Amino acid sequence: MSSASLLVELFVEELPPKALKKLGDAFAGVLREQLVAQGLAEAGSVLTAYASPRRLAAHLTHVTERAADKAVSQKLMPVAVGLDASGQPTPALLKRLGALGADASAVPGLKRAMDGKAEALFYESTAKGATLAEGLQKALAEAIAKLPIPKVMSYQLESGCELPGWSSVSFVRPAHGLVALHGDTVVPIEALGLKAGRETHGHRFEAAVDPVVLRDANSYALQLQDEGAVIASFEARRADIARQLAAAAVKVGSGSVPIHDDALLDEVTALVERPNVLVCSFEPEFLEVPQECLILTMKANQKYFPLLDAQARLTHKFLVVSNISPDDASAVIEGNERVVRPRLADAKFFFDQDRKKSLASRVESLGKVVYHNKLGTQGERVQRVMHIARGIAEKIGDAALAAQATQAAQLAKADLVTDMVGEFPELQGTMGRYYALHDGLDAAVADAIEDHYKPRFAGDELPRNSVGLAVALADKLETLVGMFGIGNLPTGDRDPFALRRHALGVIRMLIEKDLALGLDDLVQIAFDILDDENLQRNYWNTQQEREWAAKQAAGGGGLIGHASGFAKRPLDADTPKLVIAFVYDRLASGLREQGASAHEVDAVLANRPQRLGEVPKLLGAVRAFAALSEAPALAAANKRIGNILKKSPEADPHVNPQLLPEPAEKALYQAMQLVVPIADSQFESGDYKGSLMTLSMLRLPVDAFFDDVMVNAEQVDLRLNRLGLLMSLHAAMNRVAQLERLAA
Repeated sequence: MSSASLLVELFVEELPPKALKKLGDAFAGVLREQLVAQGLAEAGSVLTAYASPRRLAAHLTHVTERAADKAVSQKLMPVAVGLDASGQPTPALLKRLGALGADASAVPGLKRAMDGKAEALFYESTAKGATLAEGLQKALAEAIAKLPIPKVMSYQLESGCELPGWSSVSFVRPAHGLVALHGDTVVPIEALGLKAGRETHGHRFEAAVDPVVLRDANSYALQLQDEGAVIASFEARRADIARQLAAAAVKVGSGSVPIHDDALLDEVTALVERPNVLVCSFEPEFLEVPQECLILTMKANQKYFPLLDAQARLTHKFLVVSNISPDDASAVIEGNERVVRPRLADAKFFFDQDRKKSLASRVESLGKVVYHNKLGTQGERVQRVMHIARGIAEKIGDAALAAQATQAAQLAKADLVTDMVGEFPELQGTMGRYYALHDGLDAAVADAIEDHYKPRFAGDELPRNSVGLAVALADKLETLVGMFGIGNLPTGDRDPFALRRHALGVIRMLIEKDLALGLDDLVQIAFDILDDENLQRNYWNTQQEREWAAKQAAGGGGLIGHASGFAKRPLDADTPKLVIAFVYDRLASGLREQGASAHEVDAVLANRPQRLGEVPKLLGAVRAFAALSEAPALAAANKRIGNILKKSPEADPHVNPQLLPEPAEKALYQAMQLVVPIADSQFESGDYKGSLMTLSMLRLPVDAFFDDVMVNAEQVDLRLNRLGLLMSLHAAMNRVAQLERLAA
């Protein structure tokens, strides 16, 4: 059977840009998977996915016209059911054979084989391999059905049907063409009301010919580029845009570089078929506005690439990726400059207006912004974060730090009620910093206002100073404790309040900054503040706020209860325990993702280390211990001791040396007197690895003890003394980690 390349293309109206790459990869991937499964393509066939604004396509090498025939063995029924006592076929067997297109003549050829405990009859036949037309029809239907379509459209087919809506299909966008070429031959398939051919269409305005008639499957990309003015490959188009952006920046000079944004580059790649990068500019006076505002409006609203200078400062020039390449691009450039100007003017207006009021004067307005109907307003939340931040700052610093952290926490959410953040929510925190500096506040406080949201995502930087750390920890702990306290726990993939991200942020700050803070203490501080009814009641201290709350309560605006407008919602008493378990669970998952073994992680975290900054050192010590030849025996012994002690509630760590008659228990006691003080001293100094290395010297006396000594002696005082010895040993061995978790 002949083998050739296969090309399948769906030509559609403009696809959703943010989903294009995923759609293209899924379309091509399912087609290949289905064809390989049907034996129409080789396992080593090379797949090339194509995706442009108006097409999804796949090119696959080594595809055959027909799959090879397959031997099929089908179980019919047990022999006792299919054949009577004389060996003749029963009606049940004949009926089953008839359903398979066979008759009584097939009975002598039936195969007998054991199926479990009974012998069964099997019918062996040869199934003809699917033709490419049959297999591709099935594969295409599967590929369309499995597309990760964000939103489906229903549209009427262009078939000249008499009744409106009589013939309609559903797809991500209306489809207008289908190409299916095996080599240079059209494969007769249909999809979405379309019959396959060899014609496609190029660029809407710049195609040299229309339609583009494809010669064969292998000429697809080249013909589209030469005749259709379209770069069909998403990756090739993306690389071309990146190259043009870099070249244009060099041409501008002064060390200019386009802003790096992979998501923006992907989206622009999905918007153009043949990119053409142009240099545009705006009035330099707009640079008085914080560059984050200008960059965001250019990227989010216009899909432009701002240019930064060598010091990473925004310049007044930007790059546009156009979908057309006119001989004179001045009209395109002027049009884009004209469009961006009002956007920048709006940003300047918001910035100027916002600076007319101080951040401190805006705090009162947060009392009118609902945070959660069980947790109150943003104003109440700010009060809680202030108290938590002060408590944290007092533990890691002095009174001055506590005062700064309190001030930063009070102002951290004030920019939520500014015009700029109202227009661009992504700038919350960033604008707060600018407005704080404008108000003449200390730089440490201003930085903390911006940094209290950090880390926002995996790999994001941490707050830059101690004030920011205190407020960031307070903000995240308030969210965790508050949401857990009212029962809003993440479930499965659902985490609407980003509690997993908040927990990871707490973990990163405690570990990477090696803060001398205990996790239990931190969570308890937050819980006590959230559970303080007086704090919540006392927040409403102005007549205006009380009137507003009463009005909202009377109007059914979701506010109920006492002076604040919200009913007192006592937190679940188990909240601290739940939050702490959640944080340790997130920590364990993160450590495993970083390559630590599950046994080592479990051993370290089973002790619930309070200073999370110690966890990496503890984990390193356990990893070094696990590599020792003594480790398996000591881990097993620890497990055995743990099991013995669980069954012996009467045990206590007191040991009487006079009640150690056996040489093995005397030797263990003497070894412990020598080794344990050294290991304890190393542990107290933070040398966890050295402590475990020292304790590994106990392997031989521990092994001898279990070989030669009966722990559960009939004599009570001997038994209790031996249990005390084991309890002392168990406590000493498990200070760094619960070593029994390392046992296989």
